[in-house]
Amino acid sequence: MMKLAQWIWALELLGSAWAALTMGALGLDLPLPCRKVLWPQPAYLLVSAGCFALGTVGYRVATFHDCEDAAQELQSQIQEARADLSCRGMRF
Repeated sequence: MMKLAQWIWALELLGSAWAALTMGALGLDLPLPCRKVLWPQPAYLLVSAGCFALGTVGYRVATFHDCEDAAQELQSQIQEARADLSCRGMRF
């Protein structure tokens, strides 16, 4: 729950800063090019976060270490279970 609270706090901080800058609440007179870049920033942030998440998942999948011993043990247990179920009349 603590990590979720940190993310929500950070998003609120960024969102309030974005809203204050775009709505002119701070009294700053931003030039037009800055305002044009500032408006789509939440969409850019969302796309960047999605790309980061996709890259992280892809990296974790690519570097996932297989446990050969555990895989062989599981396969032997599956074969034992199939043999036991075959003796009881189940067909595969």
